[in-house]
Amino acid sequence: MFRKILIANRGEIAVRILRACRELGIRSAAVFSEVDRKSLHVRLADEAYPIGPAPSRESYLCIDKLMDVARRAGCDAVHPGYGFLAENAALPRACTDAGLTFIGPPADAMESLGAKTAGRQLARRVDVPTVPGTNDPIEKLAEAQSLAHSMGYPVLLKAVAGGGGKGMRVVDGDAEFESAFRDASSEAMNAFGDDRLYLEKYLDRPHHVEIQIFADAHGRVVSLGERECSVQRRHQKVIEEAPSPIITPDLRKKMGDAAVRLARAGGYVNAGTVEFLVDANLNFYFLEVNTRLQVEHPVTEQVTGLDLVKLQIAIAAGHRLPFAWESITPRGHAMEVRLYAEDPDNNFFPSPGKIISRQVPSGPGVRLDDGVYEGWTVPNDYDPLLGKLIAWGNSREETIARLRRALEEYTVTGIKTNVGLFRRILVEPDFLRGEMHTRWLDELLRRPRSAASPADQNQTGNSPSDAAAIAAAIWQASQWDRHACLSCSSADQPSRWKLEGRRAQLDRLP
Repeated sequence: MFRKILIANRGEIAVRILRACRELGIRSAAVFSEVDRKSLHVRLADEAYPIGPAPSRESYLCIDKLMDVARRAGCDAVHPGYGFLAENAALPRACTDAGLTFIGPPADAMESLGAKTAGRQLARRVDVPTVPGTNDPIEKLAEAQSLAHSMGYPVLLKAVAGGGGKGMRVVDGDAEFESAFRDASSEAMNAFGDDRLYLEKYLDRPHHVEIQIFADAHGRVVSLGERECSVQRRHQKVIEEAPSPIITPDLRKKMGDAAVRLARAGGYVNAGTVEFLVDANLNFYFLEVNTRLQVEHPVTEQVTGLDLVKLQIAIAAGHRLPFAWESITPRGHAMEVRLYAEDPDNNFFPSPGKIISRQVPSGPGVRLDDGVYEGWTVPNDYDPLLGKLIAWGNSREETIARLRRALEEYTVTGIKTNVGLFRRILVEPDFLRGEMHTRWLDELLRRPRSAASPADQNQTGNSPSDAAAIAAAIWQASQWDRHACLSCSSADQPSRWKLEGRRAQLDRLP
């Protein structure tokens, strides 16, 4: 097993990885930009090293700086997390050149599967159905627009090196094509350092279902089942669950077989996700492969009992997968919501700032994976993900009930969050019936909201009028306490001896 792992990431996923390292007895080395100096992952790591200014291109996307830290820290492996360089084949190649183990797929597999157009080409060679679209990157605007005409609108522009909904634009007609092409290309360059795009036909109201795969270096490839990811805002997943409410056992096996077949053909090793779109007739189409750990991996962990980060580390160290596909029997139902520092009342713009106070949920079936703490300032330089709230239950209904309760318990002051959005979603009849699609949430958000809508509630779960009443009550109570203290006699006050004794006790606390 490894002695020390460099965690080439930040925030929630860095915390998740270093906790797995600690449980395995492996030392962790974190990296941080100037604005992340006081981040939770820096506080929890065994060692932490600065790698430059806030902009990603000058810090977390700098492979040379990461390799230099790994060398100075004496690391023997690198975990990329997700985002940043996690799907950039240059990182595993740099690790190999530096004598380090990359905890992820080989560079060749990353290129043959992770590059969206290459993945589509491979899928067609192994008879995995694909969404109609281009097989190669599109270099020129005029060429892209001509192809869109031949496919018929709507179409989807996607970044070749994309992920996380970045570098994607739905285009409904010629009038918006040029601006969409320019914006998607620019966003892709900023996020991944690669501005190339390709084109897909946009399917009408499909489900987005993905298969979690794992492969070891000894030839075993397994599917760990599916995750339902159809609840998305602007192509960014916001709620994920396992199992999917629409997938039958027969369809699960067919999709799992297709995912495993594709991974074998691409020489895949370690964790990966094969994403599909499923239409109203339960036909499925290959979308892309994410050659990394997914943000939503906890829902698979909850229904399988596996620790996917530990499994990643073990496979990278040369271990065999300790189970076959047929031995994995998912239990119960899990659901995850992505908690963001964003303002729902201002078009979900990021809401950076200092976290003044927070209360986190707990209790049966509740898990919180986060990367923040009270007193920390959320920067404006990165994706504003605070953490992920996960609920597990014996049934989908019990899971939703637990997630609702957990969201009521979760409060943050000092910044805006999207908690109210989830409270609204979790009472929607369509969602409760499992009748979502990839545009469902965008359509929901365009509907007028009633005054009593959970989405109109503030961070404590109370309506604005309730919040005013609570503030008034707190003020009244403080005035009462003030007058009560002024009127109490000196005989009612603690003695000086007691006060000094209590102060001494506090001074001895760690």
